[in-house]
Amino acid sequence: MSCPHADTLTPVPPRTPRDCEECLKAGGQWVHLRLCLTCGHVGCCDSSPGRHATAHHRHSGHPVVASFETGERWAWCYVDEQELPVPAAAEPYLRP
Repeated sequence: MSCPHADTLTPVPPRTPRDCEECLKAGGQWVHLRLCLTCGHVGCCDSSPGRHATAHHRHSGHPVVASFETGERWAWCYVDEQELPVPAAAEPYLRP
């Protein structure tokens, strides 16, 4: 599967090495992390209390995130509501 939003990305490094940015500032906790493939924002998943990855999408309009969990390789397009393969350009920024 592919979507036009993933095809236009130029991924950048994560802004935090292993923490949800908003949870880190507020002292919150998260379940899983997502990496914005547009700006490098690291936010928590929708199973986390803050749901910061989705909030970041709503605020910024950035369409695609990738799992930022060790060993996971998948991406999600919020606009098309579909799972995608991780774009090759994002691979260097994901956790092994």
